[in-house]
Amino acid sequence: MVDQGVVCSVDPLVSGIGREVLAGGGNAVDAAIAAGAALTVVAPHLCGLGGDLFALVHVPGEPVPAYLNASGRAGSGADPEGLRAEGHAVMPFRNDLRSTTVPGCVDGWFALHERYGTRPMAELLAPAIALASGGWPATAMLAKAGKTIEGVEGAEDLVGLEAGATVRRERTAGALRAAAEGGRDGFYLGDFGQGLIELGRGLFSEADLAASQADWEEPLSVEAFGHRVWAAAPNSQGYLLLLALAIADRLDLPVDAGDSLWAHYLVEASRLAGYDRPERLFEGADVADLVSSAGERAARISAERKAEVPVRQSAGGTTYMAVLDGNGMGVSYIQSNAAGFGTWLFEPRTGIGLQNRGVGFNLEPGHPAEFGPGKRPPHTLVPALVTRADGSLRLVAGSMGGDSQPQIVAQLIARVLHGGESVEAAVGAARWRLHPGESGFGTWAGEHETDVELEAGGPEAWAGGLRERGFAVAEAEAGSGFGHAHLIEVDEAGHAEGAADPRAETGTVAVAPN
Repeated sequence: MVDQGVVCSVDPLVSGIGREVLAGGGNAVDAAIAAGAALTVVAPHLCGLGGDLFALVHVPGEPVPAYLNASGRAGSGADPEGLRAEGHAVMPFRNDLRSTTVPGCVDGWFALHERYGTRPMAELLAPAIALASGGWPATAMLAKAGKTIEGVEGAEDLVGLEAGATVRRERTAGALRAAAEGGRDGFYLGDFGQGLIELGRGLFSEADLAASQADWEEPLSVEAFGHRVWAAAPNSQGYLLLLALAIADRLDLPVDAGDSLWAHYLVEASRLAGYDRPERLFEGADVADLVSSAGERAARISAERKAEVPVRQSAGGTTYMAVLDGNGMGVSYIQSNAAGFGTWLFEPRTGIGLQNRGVGFNLEPGHPAEFGPGKRPPHTLVPALVTRADGSLRLVAGSMGGDSQPQIVAQLIARVLHGGESVEAAVGAARWRLHPGESGFGTWAGEHETDVELEAGGPEAWAGGLRERGFAVAEAEAGSGFGHAHLIEVDEAGHAEGAADPRAETGTVAVAPN
């Protein structure tokens, strides 16, 4: 038992919906579903019904968290040869439906509900339906994001907004009602699914939409800083978080995060963990040897200089939520469109934006991550949990941030577990990230002029210390480029504290006392 339930999200309406579910007797999964559905309505620039979902669920007394992979598969009409024939060397980033996979989010809700839900699905989706049909005040983030899709067919209800203006999405409310009344088939085989098939012109079939996109799989874990850290397995890049933490745990990491050596060691741990990601990350990849290579990789790190690591020689629209209920069930939950509004394409019947998660594929013939029918792309989403030696829950952690997600979460975990910082201090502290490329998904695609970006307001020692060690460093504006992270910590006495990222502007922690 813990003393209070906690919901941390980017939006006060969403956190409040989760809190009401907890206060009404629902569990953490019920709250995550209800709040997640509301997020697809009020934050379509971050996630949506046309996106994906990953979750880790900690159940007190169970030694291994449950891991849900609800990331969608490429349509049966996926044709890499056709893209190559058109001159594409990489997957199209915008305005091309071939970078859309079958959305996994709604299947994820139903999989979570089937295994853990205690409240009727219609009840859990009702708040999101009410927001979509009745309206809500636009956030400044949504109003700003809407400027990027002006003139996009199907997105009319999301453009031309001012902060505080009432937004209604009746077509999307209809899609949610279809799911509430008809289950997952009501959504995938109803207006949304039929519209997606028509839009795809052979890319998607009814069989593609009839097949569930959600699977329960085994999570990965490592020992680090006296705890066990759990993360999603491939096709998620979660192993990068685990490997970086395991490497850092083998170094003489300073306790003080303001020390330039703290930044240097964690930067190096992330670089050594991820340099071979393009070759090693794909659906079904066995990364056990990578996770166990922490000692060898740590040995290549010097306190005095930047390590030489191989570079691949070829050319975020996400939102994270942390939920805890009064019985100690924790849910590390993340939904995503990939980049902002995804492809900038909208299914016209429902007004649902379509993700561009297919950018994780490549177009190299024979590569395990080559674009192809029924395949899941390499994925950036990294939900995480931390447990003590006795199996009790210590942290629920995660962040948005594209390729940078493992780096952001590693910094948070190191600050709390190694540095003894509060979750509020850890979430609010300035961060660094390896240069993510122009799209936010290009960290491991090749060399960049800048190695490390430092968030404005960080420790003065970081920039000078990293430059002295051979890094090309640039300062970047503080904000969402460094993630919207949320943390919940449960102490040994059962007291729970949550922190929502101030970078989200509307990030909110809502509590439901027992």
